[in-house]
Amino acid sequence: MRIAIAGGGPGGLYFAALMKQLDPTHEVTVWERNAPGDTFGFGVVFSDETLGGIENADTVIYRQMENRFARWTDIDIEFNAASFTVGGQGFAAMSRKELLHILQERAAELGVTVHYRAEAPDVEELRAAYDLVLASDGLNSTIRTTFADVFKPSLDVRRNKYVWLGTDLVFEAFQFFVKQTEWGTMQIHGYPFSSTGSTFIVEMHEDVWRRAGFDATEHEVFPPGESDDYAVTRIKEIFADELRGHSVLTNNSKWINFTTVRNEHWYAGNVVLLGDAAHTAHFSIGSGTKLAMEDALALAACLHEYPTVAEALAAYQSERKPVVESTQRAAQASLEWFENIGMYADQEPAQFCFNLLTRSRRITFENLKQRDAEFADLIEAEFAKTNGLEHAAPAMFQPARIGGLELRNRVVVSPMDMYSATDGVPGDFHLVHLGSKALGGAGLVMTEMVCVSPEGRITPGCTGLWNDEQRDSWRKVTDFVHTETTGKIGLQLGHSGRKGSTKLMWDGIDDPLEEGNWEVVGPSALPYGPGCHLPREMTRADLDQVVADFRAAARRGVEAGFDLIEVHAAHGYLLSSFLSPVANHRTDEYGGPLENRLRFPLEVFDAVRAVVPDPIPVTVRISATDWAPEGNTEHDAVEIARAFIEHGAAAIDVSSGQVTKVEKPAFGRSYQTPFADRIRHEVAGPAGVAVIAVGAISSYDDVNSILLAGRADLCALGRSHLYNPQWTLQAAAEQEYRGAGAPWPEQFAAGRRKPPSSRTDKIPPRLALLRATEGDTVHLRWTPDRVTVSP
Repeated sequence: MRIAIAGGGPGGLYFAALMKQLDPTHEVTVWERNAPGDTFGFGVVFSDETLGGIENADTVIYRQMENRFARWTDIDIEFNAASFTVGGQGFAAMSRKELLHILQERAAELGVTVHYRAEAPDVEELRAAYDLVLASDGLNSTIRTTFADVFKPSLDVRRNKYVWLGTDLVFEAFQFFVKQTEWGTMQIHGYPFSSTGSTFIVEMHEDVWRRAGFDATEHEVFPPGESDDYAVTRIKEIFADELRGHSVLTNNSKWINFTTVRNEHWYAGNVVLLGDAAHTAHFSIGSGTKLAMEDALALAACLHEYPTVAEALAAYQSERKPVVESTQRAAQASLEWFENIGMYADQEPAQFCFNLLTRSRRITFENLKQRDAEFADLIEAEFAKTNGLEHAAPAMFQPARIGGLELRNRVVVSPMDMYSATDGVPGDFHLVHLGSKALGGAGLVMTEMVCVSPEGRITPGCTGLWNDEQRDSWRKVTDFVHTETTGKIGLQLGHSGRKGSTKLMWDGIDDPLEEGNWEVVGPSALPYGPGCHLPREMTRADLDQVVADFRAAARRGVEAGFDLIEVHAAHGYLLSSFLSPVANHRTDEYGGPLENRLRFPLEVFDAVRAVVPDPIPVTVRISATDWAPEGNTEHDAVEIARAFIEHGAAAIDVSSGQVTKVEKPAFGRSYQTPFADRIRHEVAGPAGVAVIAVGAISSYDDVNSILLAGRADLCALGRSHLYNPQWTLQAAAEQEYRGAGAPWPEQFAAGRRKPPSSRTDKIPPRLALLRATEGDTVHLRWTPDRVTVSP
């Protein structure tokens, strides 16, 4: 093959070396605009998995890298005059300049042609003359721009400012300094990369950056290689204590806004993207060079394994894109956490430390327990202490309050529509469905959306509370929960709005009824999506009727014995559609700015609150973002939550989306939790109002991690309880917990031990000489002259 490579960074050079090893007859040519000795940045970090792949592919490169590694296992965090060390992590770093030198020498040794100080020829010329053109030309890739119509790139420029520096202070571990200054929160990401230096990244929100005066050089243009000396001088002053008299080193160091690069497609004909040209992941998870070299490994392997370039490139994209997207989701969570770090300035230091460590959702409480059990015990004990408990227990099994309602634990069965009622009357199915979830140990079981009128149903199978027959049937469910279980049961009230008069979910979700349909209404005459009903814009009389319907349904809910009532203002149903500018185009006092869009949902909430006795909390579920252009965002959600709290909401149940068919949610594990986190810290927590997190939370580890980090007060799980109605009790058994937070029904008590697993004849080791015992944490510190290891 004839291979042209634009960009002689680590990814491009490593790929060149791999291809020449696979077949020395390959003709590989690299164009690199910089000189061989030029490099920007200081250290690069690798994971054990990446190093394993490098070692297997090229032992020569790996051995040379290994000889230069700084290795350590600890993370040191300094926050509000408190210091913590967490062990068991595992890191390897080296100088970026040394890495490039190793790769340059290896490429030359293998016969790769590299043109330094040279721009690559025009890509059209290259793709005509070569079998493969590799775009390894970085964040600002000209090749990606040339074929943007095929690659379909998106560039997300973030608001935080950061500057990449070095220092001759050699850190012993990964070092986080989180500093509260008169201008706001600033943070340092630091790590050693050699026996003489460390990477030293300064980051802060743009507002903090401006208040601190760093914008003095905002409009100054620095030539390539030149650094912002003014910024460096200020940083030395502000972080004098952290630097301990050591120097700050520069290398093309200037303020940058991080840009997340994503591409829908990674190849166009015989042109393929690699590294930063294809994707970026925030530096806080240290993945840039790692991802580029992993790309190179995968691309070289695919070209070796498949008979044609086209098949190889398709396989490369298929293999790498999901892996990179997973990393980018973690990086996105991490960068957003650091963008909002000021929210956590008042957290207790231990909780802040745990929050920082679990920010990307890749490290959880159970992960941490395996890595550093002593620190995990500290976190659990601190959480118990905060809740007035003398002995630590899993966070999910510690008591919680919503207004005046006391709950044994922090697990909520999320509302889930069952579409199984007749004329709105719940039957035996609902008794068994909700009763089994309460028997399963959850602290609070929520009904599905119970509709306030026949016209407010989503489907003919939805339950209601518009008559006394329905009330009396619901009473059978609440009586069972109160008599046979220790759980509480909540009622969710809602109106379908423009999403009503549709088929049962399994007959065609959101598809309009063909027979027996009814008129649907909404804030404006705008359908939910193509093929959906066109709603009639509501009149004043319609609004008054809906308020009256909610009031009457809430009164019946109290009579039916519910412990809590939730107003459903999420998922695009009537109240949610009033809140969203996507669905609400009214020109009267109920449309336009958020203050007006809130007016009708608040009228409904006030009507419900007025007829519900004070001991029974009234909560609200909201969609924190519409996931759509021109829709509500998390910033709007904070103000929406604030308004409901001011009107007496005892809890905010934070969901998202389902307001429009054109939404593009960023699905992933616990993907909605950051919205709950923001609302809790900005408005709900200070007001003493509980926040419920919901959305792709499925494991007890995720529940405990969310609670311990202070991201929510309770967690609601839906599908997990469909999979296993005894999910909460099983979680107690898995964690070997027995206590008041998860009492087993007497009839089920024999099952509270975890069943035995398959038999094994494996003989466990009996002697361990001079080794750390199982459960001990090894703390490896980077001290170049004397690497220290301590249990």
